[in-house]
Amino acid sequence: MQPAAAESAAEPVPVSLQTIANAYRDYTRKSIEEFGSFVEQLSGVRSLDKAMTVQSEFVKRAYETSVAESQKICELHNRLAKQTLDPFKGLTGKTPATHGKS
Repeated sequence: MQPAAAESAAEPVPVSLQTIANAYRDYTRKSIEEFGSFVEQLSGVRSLDKAMTVQSEFVKRAYETSVAESQKICELHNRLAKQTLDPFKGLTGKTPATHGKS
């Protein structure tokens, strides 16, 4: 039973447009929650220095999250494209030996 478990772990889960839409939805939800947290923190600040610190930390986190989520979504797009084109692999790459000879 071990080999079957290893095979299923090695096979990537199929990607659909719904998978990609869910990734965008999750990223949007996460961004909105983080922005809400930022506004809460900023509203409690009493000095300009602290406001700048809170803003800098928010921008840094937002950038890091954006990069990570963009890479994740890009990978999903790549997997979907590969999965979509896999059935056509056999149609390309092999040309007859007489092709192009006249």
